[in-house]
Amino acid sequence: MAIPKMSRPLTETEYLAIERAAEFKSEFFDGEMFAMAGGSPMHSLIAANLIGELHGRLKGRPCVPFTSDLRLKVMATGLHTYPDLSVVCGPLEFADQEEDTIINPTLLAEVLSDSTEGYDRGKKFEHYRQIPTLREYLLVSQKEPRIEQFIRGDDGEWRLREAAGMEAEIQLPSLQITLPLAEVFAQVKFEAASLRVSSRPPL
Repeated sequence: MAIPKMSRPLTETEYLAIERAAEFKSEFFDGEMFAMAGGSPMHSLIAANLIGELHGRLKGRPCVPFTSDLRLKVMATGLHTYPDLSVVCGPLEFADQEEDTIINPTLLAEVLSDSTEGYDRGKKFEHYRQIPTLREYLLVSQKEPRIEQFIRGDDGEWRLREAAGMEAEIQLPSLQITLPLAEVFAQVKFEAASLRVSSRPPL
């Protein structure tokens, strides 16, 4: 389904009507839709590994991981997007009665790629920081076994930690679990570094 060309900004209601009928996913911000490109096989593998490890460690607990099929709305800014991974602790809270768009993640993760890295580190994180329930944000590399972890302190400040190397582990205080990077990056063939500039439209 093609995104219709509009002579005026889309309303959120119009976006959601298009999105719920579409065969592909698009972000929405400030009256515009942005088609989301598919990820590489390694991107998909890393995301699957991460979700699998979280699912196993959180089984029977009130925190549940969700894949990139789950839409998120940042209530403070109006951004609608699909994080690579979302974890919600406690009951799901939804943006509307359709109950297909959450608003209360505890942890979000993005697997970095050349085309989205600048956006994931910059504008997207600016939006994510305005989610009151969000406690942790993970940026997961495809080029090496490395995870950058942003943790929101009790004072509201975000602090950076980093775990690197296949022998390393990363502690997730918001979920009270530890992940070994060897499992997150199992069977991953790392990509070579690229100097390509991201063409992501600014939000």
